Amino acid sequence: MKDILRPIYQERASQSNTLAVLYIEKKQNEDVLTNSFDAVLLMIVKELESPIHIKHYKYENKKAVLYVVRENQLKEWLHLGSNIKIMEWITQGVILFDRNEYITNLKNELRDFPMEERKVKMNAEFAKLIQRYMRGKYFFDSQQYVDAYSHVVHALHHLARLSIIEHGFHPETTVWNQVKQMEPAIFKLYEELINSHETLEKRLELLFLASEFFIHSKTCIGTQHLLETMSMKDEWTINDLISDSALQSYSIDLMGLVEYLIEKKYIEEVVVPTKGPDIFHRHYRVHKKTQ
Repeated sequence: MKDILRPIYQERASQSNTLAVLYIEKKQNEDVLTNSFDAVLLMIVKELESPIHIKHYKYENKKAVLYVVRENQLKEWLHLGSNIKIMEWITQGVILFDRNEYITNLKNELRDFPMEERKVKMNAEFAKLIQRYMRGKYFFDSQQYVDAYSHVVHALHHLARLSIIEHGFHPETTVWNQVKQMEPAIFKLYEELINSHETLEKRLELLFLASEFFIHSKTCIGTQHLLETMSMKDEWTINDLISDSALQSYSIDLMGLVEYLIEKKYIEEVVVPTKGPDIFHRHYRVHKKTQ
């Protein structure tokens, strides 16, 4: 299949705009990696009118897809960890073209996974974990158990991803297979939720109790990036936090995370007078006990 696709990528590889071309082939009986296509061509370019351009091809009974991705879009996906498939294509793909070792250097960066980048991604996963957990708890207390179940499954998924990153790896499509090797207790929690013969209410009740322990144990590592950033200033408004460039990857979940950290005494509230009587601005700072 690679030889059949050669004319498609060779023409583009000769253009100065093209940084790299990768080839990913479907493994036997495994459609997940390639989205059911027999082959994927991933092309990274410096400039493109839209963030991504896709073309589908057919050869006899085979299907192929070409993804042309703008470099800044790729960097955003990798920074946020929001496109697992692209991450796997980069790490597992065969290099067909590599201008100035662009993709080789990128692969090395992903493999090294610097601690500062890990902190950002762990904080993003922890923020999503808290958001999902709190929503699940609300629905559980309202006896809306199916909705609670949906949010709890997502919360456990974020807990698993956080754990994988903590161990120095990037989460893959097969997250639960990864976490089973690294933190079997988290995998067991997930397994009991989906396989238990208890009623849904009872399963959720037990899971919320167990999740408290895991969330508590991950709070320090999961919020390290936020607390270190907040330590750089005496006080923050919520708008300061949401607007700060260092926190952009999880700014959408910041409000819920801040409230959680106030409750757990990692962050403290600072009241600032307004012009109105008996009404105050809420500012925030790192709690003295954590400094």
